Amino acid sequence: MKKIEAIIKPFKLDEVREGLSEVGVSGLTVTEVKGFGRQKGHTELYRGAEYVVDFLPKVKLEVVVPSELLDRAVEAIIKSAHTGKIGDGKIFVTPVEQVIRIRTGETDETAL
Repeated sequence: MKKIEAIIKPFKLDEVREGLSEVGVSGLTVTEVKGFGRQKGHTELYRGAEYVVDFLPKVKLEVVVPSELLDRAVEAIIKSAHTGKIGDGKIFVTPVEQVIRIRTGETDETAL
């Protein structure tokens, strides 16, 4: 099993969720986060005064998938989150050793 963490632009969330659903991903966790990468933030104008926004709003998706579904899930995220502009985000993939569903006690892939 693998855990996919994806940091994406907030307005792309629905497209990514639909793309993951189409490849068979049944559940995910979403967190609103702030951060910056190569964008380094940006300058905005508010009531005539300029100020720097260092941390940009992003969305972090977390999903655990069986290893055989990994490539299709990652491709679905890339395809649906891509705008071609700076700040599209990043995807991190890590191994998952064990999953346990608290309610039923099911483990590993049956718990997904």
